[in-house]
Amino acid sequence: MINPMQQVVIATRKRDSEAVITALQDAGVLHLKPITGGPLSTGTLVGQDAQHRREDERLLARAESTIAELGAYRPAPAALPAQSEWASVVEAAASPVSALAKQRQELQADLDVERTYGDAVRALARMVGGLSGSRRVALVPFLLSPGDNIAELDAALRGTLTDRFTMAVESVGANRVGVIATLRGERDAARAALSRARLGELRLPGRFDALPLADAAAELDQIARTGTDRQRQLNEQRDALAHTHGPALYAVRDALKDRVAVHDVRAVSARGKYSLAMQGYVPVDRVPALQAALGKFGDAVSYELHAVDEHHDDAVPVQLRNNGYVKPFQTVMGLMSLPKYGSFDPTWVVAVFFPLFFGIIIADIGYGLLFLLFGLWLLGKARRNEGWDLSFFGAYVPPVTLKDLAFVTNVMAAWSILWGFLSGELFGTLGEHLGLFYVNGDLLNSLWGWTGARYVAEHGAAHHGGLLPIVFPRLETGYFSNIALVFSLLFGIVQVLWGWGIRIQQGIKHRDQAHTWEGIALFGGVFGLIMMAFATRAGKDFGAFSNFADPRVLLMYLGFAAFIIGYLRVIKHFPMLPIELLSQGGAVMSYSRIFAVGLVSAILAKLCSDLGWSMYERIGVIGILVGILLGALLHFFVLALTLIGHIVQPLRLHMVEFLNPTGFNNETSPAYNPLRRLSPAQSGGQVK
Repeated sequence: MINPMQQVVIATRKRDSEAVITALQDAGVLHLKPITGGPLSTGTLVGQDAQHRREDERLLARAESTIAELGAYRPAPAALPAQSEWASVVEAAASPVSALAKQRQELQADLDVERTYGDAVRALARMVGGLSGSRRVALVPFLLSPGDNIAELDAALRGTLTDRFTMAVESVGANRVGVIATLRGERDAARAALSRARLGELRLPGRFDALPLADAAAELDQIARTGTDRQRQLNEQRDALAHTHGPALYAVRDALKDRVAVHDVRAVSARGKYSLAMQGYVPVDRVPALQAALGKFGDAVSYELHAVDEHHDDAVPVQLRNNGYVKPFQTVMGLMSLPKYGSFDPTWVVAVFFPLFFGIIIADIGYGLLFLLFGLWLLGKARRNEGWDLSFFGAYVPPVTLKDLAFVTNVMAAWSILWGFLSGELFGTLGEHLGLFYVNGDLLNSLWGWTGARYVAEHGAAHHGGLLPIVFPRLETGYFSNIALVFSLLFGIVQVLWGWGIRIQQGIKHRDQAHTWEGIALFGGVFGLIMMAFATRAGKDFGAFSNFADPRVLLMYLGFAAFIIGYLRVIKHFPMLPIELLSQGGAVMSYSRIFAVGLVSAILAKLCSDLGWSMYERIGVIGILVGILLGALLHFFVLALTLIGHIVQPLRLHMVEFLNPTGFNNETSPAYNPLRRLSPAQSGGQVK
């Protein structure tokens, strides 16, 4: 649910503003909203305030860049030095770190040159021999790709230099490297010949360009021998600097951020010669913390709290507040925008239906156990306060997020295992081969016979006896496909109608007639289409339209009447509503993905297990090992190939088919981001 907010306006004397802002940082509950316009000054600071802000920001930037060059994770907290020492603390770390960073950068550049050009330069040095340092002979090195024709270059050189040159070529890896030797005064002519042959001179980057080839080769040999060790030494020096300066540097950085935040608050406040006013929002359950922070100032601070106007104020921040089960799914909701304040928070819907849909799609005990192991692994890392370094994606998942992901994964695994028992799938049909599951026709007819479907042995292959009967046999496609499809569509019926019901509720709540009648029209229209599908048996019996004894037909006409009335009320705002009605009918059908994607996964898993089992039946004991290995590899490949789709499809059904009717994707609100202190409260320095 969305945590309700209160709007607050605070006024204080300018000379007390620093202490008041610091107290608000300590409380950590006020989400500030900029004040614009009015008789008091707003916006950019000027004069002495602006000068102090520039000084603090300059020192903060110096600290931030030094921390970035150190490349270390945040160390254990350290005591904050005295404010008078902050600049010296930052500079004591910045100077050696900057010098070391320059050395590391230069060494890395040298290593890159050696890796790219080392073999070519060494080959060239061998070819030119003693000519490398000659004052009379000019050397023009070049590279040849496999498709380049050396004869063209030779012809171009002879046309310009006749016989006043010599050329040598040697293979280096997949390419060739060559050098032209000519008189120093005719170097430009040799370069022009290279250009006519559509070749370019080999120019080494940086400091190597001015070196003779022999000297460049010797330098690159030295780098190849010692570069890695030198790089390791420099990294060790950086780690030592991080250990020495990191704790104090982080402490000063946090204190400087708090100082800059005070300046930021002043910039978004209204400022007079003797007064300062600020406004913002605070959650209702945190109002006592705000009152306690401001109460100690007595008459020096005046503030007023009142309910927010959720109908007209677009800047009200949103903080989601959910119970222990739903809260971890806010990580999944992080893939979407926040809901508009005063609207519907779908987190609990995602928490209930997303893992359920995933479980129906996977519906395999073996796959579910693999997900459970993965979830427990994530949970173990979170409990050890370890993050997950996904450097190949350029990401790092902190322990708090890992804990939520572990919970979500374990819930998904639980639903997968439960549906695996219902569908009788353990790595596909391995459970049936092992005698754990079997198809009981009489039981299936008693469970699903009311649908009109009857199970007979001819509809499927021969089945083994087993311990547990299968009650949701989705692999029995000839018998069960229609039942499984309609079962999936029922979720679409519920969620799409539910979404338009929320649209109606939100329209009434916000006194928005257009959206209210739009919701009524499309709720009625979709409901009418659904009743029409049931009454006509999916279009097989259109004569049912006149069967008024069937309550489904009456409900169908009632739904279409609601659509017509609602459409006439909003035809100016939504003239294309009939087309939208057809689209919403398609939204219901989109839930067939739950059946289709799951069935494809189950068939692939069945093929993997059947292939592995057939190896055992054909080869015997050796076939057991071959079958296990082959089946495991195929299952891993299939799961890796289809996993993203199994996760994306349930998310898409929520993000698009369910949330579009609610209006969730049309509007959003900023996240609740209160003013907070980073440095210890008792250590905060005074702002000038």
